[in-house]
Order: sequence, then structure tokens, then C-alpha cells
Amino acid sequence: MTSADVRAVVFDLGGVVFPSPLDVFRAYERQHGLPHRFLSTVVLADPEHGAWGQLERGELTLAEFAVVFEAECATHGARVDATALMASIGGGFDPRPEMVTAIRAIRARGLRTAALTNNWPAPEPTGDDDDPNPSSQLDGLFDVVVESAVVGLRKPDPRIYRLVCERLGIDPAEAVFLDDLGVNLKAARALGMTTIKVAEPATALADLATVLGFPMTGNPAEPSL
Repeated sequence: MTSADVRAVVFDLGGVVFPSPLDVFRAYERQHGLPHRFLSTVVLADPEHGAWGQLERGELTLAEFAVVFEAECATHGARVDATALMASIGGGFDPRPEMVTAIRAIRARGLRTAALTNNWPAPEPTGDDDDPNPSSQLDGLFDVVVESAVVGLRKPDPRIYRLVCERLGIDPAEAVFLDDLGVNLKAARALGMTTIKVAEPATALADLATVLGFPMTGNPAEPSL
């Protein structure tokens, strides 16, 4: 792919634009004396039909998820407070400034942008000023936002990648996709999308700059020569 072939850049949210929820998993495990990667093991035991997969497709409310997920954790030999865990994931997450700068630079060059995220239904409003939905902090940055809990599909289901491309008005081969999970990137590549794995944001943005042919830093309104 050349930079002229790219019409849109698609970003995962957690682990790319925002810090990874997996960081909260690891912190919870340490704080509660659970084995390393215990929570991930529970989720991956049945990624499609387990509590986590159902939550991300919007098939369970957070309250319903807590009951089912706690039962799954108990089956694996440990007690987990799922309500507290999810509250930790939902609190205190701000977007990474370098990613926000990159998205603005991309839009300034006339490319379309999208967020493609596996998420879960927002909790019922409490009347507090704090907004528990991190995607609301990104208003105006994306032309398209596709949320798994809204559309009833989750990565790596190929249909959700096709959906975001349809809403962007592009073919998959005209998109670059950034995600922090290899399984999600593999599915995108199979459809023809150019993929970039985000482990360190700076490295991923350097890779993106190489693909697009312009820098991800500085004043996006002033293209470099």
C-alpha cells in the first residue's frame, strides 16, 4: 500500500487511544493475590459465549455481567468482585495526548477517521458530573464510531470490520487499522486492511507516519514539505 491508497485510519480505543483495560486486570490481580493473567484466562476460556463476550455484544447489562463473570471466576478457583473491577476500568482513563494529536493531523490531511472498539453498555446515569463513557471524550475526532455493544458484533468478527468500512464509504484495502491485540489485527489483515500493532504508542505512530507519508506530531494544520 502507498500513502495515496489510504482513505481512512481506524483506531481501537482501549489500548490504543486510551490506556489498556488489561493494565487494570493486572493491577486487580496483584492487589487481590490472584495468579498473573487470571482474569485474561477466564475471559479467553470462552471468548465468544462467556460473560465478557456477551457483555461486549450488549447482550448483558453490567449488573448481569457481574453475576455471570463472578461465577466463571469461581469455576476457575478465585473470588472476584466484578462490579469493583469494571468500575476501575471505567474510571480515570484519559485519552493519550499523542494519539489525539495524530488523529487531528490525519483529519487535517483530508483522511477519514474511525473508532472501532469492543466495549460494553454504559451504566445507568447517576446524576454525577463525571461521564463514565470514555468515548465521549473524543467527540469531534472521528467521522465514524462503531461500538460492539451497540452493533451486536465484536472484534475479531469480520463483519464488524466490514461495517466500519461501509460506514466510512471505503473498501477495507483503503484503511489502516491500529489495535493492541494480535487476534484483532489478524482478522483485519485477512480482509485487506493494513494493520499496525500498538505496543508502544510512539513506535506505532512512527509506523503510521511511514504508511501515510506525513508526521503524526507538530501542528497538523501546517503540513511539512
